[in-house]
Parts: sequence; C-alpha cells; structure tokens
Amino acid sequence: MDMNIVKGLLSNYFDILDKNREAKYLLCNHTSVFFNKTDSNEKLWKIHNDALKNQKVLDILPKQSLLDLKIEIARRIFEKCCFCERRCGVDRRKKTGNCGVKQANVSSEFLHTGEESILIPSHTIFFSGCTLHCVFCQNWGISQVSSGVYILPLTLAKIIHERKNQGSLNVNWVGGDPTPNLLFILETLKECNDNIPIIWNSNMYCSIETMSILDGVVDVYLTDFKYGNDKCAKRLSFVDNYMKVVERNHIKAYINGELIIRHLVMPNHIECCSKPAIDFISKNLPNALINIMGQYRPEYHALEFKDISRRASIDEVLIVKNYADKLNLYQI
Repeated sequence: MDMNIVKGLLSNYFDILDKNREAKYLLCNHTSVFFNKTDSNEKLWKIHNDALKNQKVLDILPKQSLLDLKIEIARRIFEKCCFCERRCGVDRRKKTGNCGVKQANVSSEFLHTGEESILIPSHTIFFSGCTLHCVFCQNWGISQVSSGVYILPLTLAKIIHERKNQGSLNVNWVGGDPTPNLLFILETLKECNDNIPIIWNSNMYCSIETMSILDGVVDVYLTDFKYGNDKCAKRLSFVDNYMKVVERNHIKAYINGELIIRHLVMPNHIECCSKPAIDFISKNLPNALINIMGQYRPEYHALEFKDISRRASIDEVLIVKNYADKLNLYQI
C-alpha cells in the first residue's frame, strides 16, 4: 500500500513519531479534574465523561488528573472485575478471574520486529492470561497458562524509557490479552513521561467500561477480529455474545483512536467467519487498516477439531484478500 495513504489513515500516530503531537496518555495526565475517593461510582463516571468531552490540557501537571481518575475507576473495577464482558465479578485482590489473572504478570518484554512494518521496532509487553480460551491459540503457553512475574509500575516505566532510547516506536500492550491488566497499565503510564504512541493489542472482548477508560489513553488499537458469527466463537473460544461485543468495541475504537485490524484466515471458515467479518469492517470501519493473515497453523487443541486441524491453504487466504480488495478495504 502507498505509504502516503497509510500515513493519512494513521496521521495521529505519525504526528507523535514526528514530535508534532503528544501521546494521548500524556494529555490525559495533564487534564485537571477534581474528585474524592469517597465519591460514588456514578459521580466518578460523570466527572470522567465531562472531562473527556471538554478536555482542557494544562502545561503543568495538575494536582489530580484525568489519568488519576481513570486509575481510581479501574481500581474499583479490579475489586469486582468487569474489565471483560465475561463480567465474572471476582475481587482480584484475592483470587484470579476467568481470565486466569490475579495480579498483572509480565511474561516478556522486548523490541519486537515481527509486527506490522509501520509499528516496528515495537516495544511489546506480553502479559499472562486471556479473556478468550481459543482452542487454536498459538500463544497458549502464556495466554492459557499462568506465567511471568510481577514488575513494579515504576520499574516498567523505566524499562519503557530505556526501550525508547533503543529505538522503540511505540509501547504495545499485548498478551494473552491486556484487558485484565488495565489497572496495572494505567499505573505504569502514570510513571511514564515519554512522548510515545500507546498501542492496545487486543482481541477486543472487553467491557464498555474498559473501552471508556481507554478513551483518551490509547493512540492506536491493534485488534483481532476472529469470527463472523457467535456459534464459531462459542465453539472455538468458549465465549458468548462475541459479535455484539466485538463489533461494538471496534466501532468505539474507530471513533476514539486509529485502528489496525488483524484477521486470521482459518481453514474452512471463509464463508462463516472471514467474509462476514470483512463485510462488517467494510460497512462500519471503512478507513481502518486491515491485515489479513495467512499464518494459521493448528496449535494447542486445534487437532481435536476437524475443521481447523490443518493450515489455511494459499487459495483460502487469497479468496479472503481478494474479497477485501473488492470491498476497497485498506490492506497492509
């Protein structure tokens, strides 16, 4: 794709790289609000939404910032967890959620050169645990198995600074999935002051509350759009209401930030999943970038499911790519 088109679709991202704009999380941390920790949840959300709607960025750090308010809201959610749409309600100070996460454990962090070319080198921070339980997960060793270690937010902030000095173009929160770790991510960003784009690399099965908290923090949403129907999502990822949640969240991401969508072509799932996903993107997210991925291979429990027990063929991948071309999507 023409690089000028890519830069136009990700103009804010490239403006941050060119030092013509500040990352959203920095603006959030310079937006003054006033709240008490005794305020009701309803009042905190009202203050939050009003501050986002009428955001006034100060030159100096305020006594209380919009980022502080987001941290307080996230802390309350953490105690009765609804970061994802499973809404298991677990007090994660005491035990793990359905995602397998209690405290945030970092499995690895490094300069990743295997992401989309416009993102590399990307400082990827991988978390243990996931909101989905995909039977074909290629990263199951951290998504479905507890791993990693807890790192203090201040320590990780220093690592982010060091990685930026080493050449990272962005901070890429991934997993597993970053959703269960939202509180920790916000606490880490509170300790950061580098002007660097924030990437939310997620399956997008997060709650409306999480999407609201991310608004004003995330610069680029790097998303997975896995399925085109609820039946496949339920059978292969053990999740309910996939389409409603993921479609809603993609529209929110499209409005609130810039969007790169990944779609992994799976064997025998072109008509039921790939084409419906492409149709939705074409209709609702026409200026998003899309990466149609052909590297599916049967991992984890995939061999137990006949329809996905082989690699996707070249012809299957080309059918999906050509279908996206006919709908004039911006493929990278």
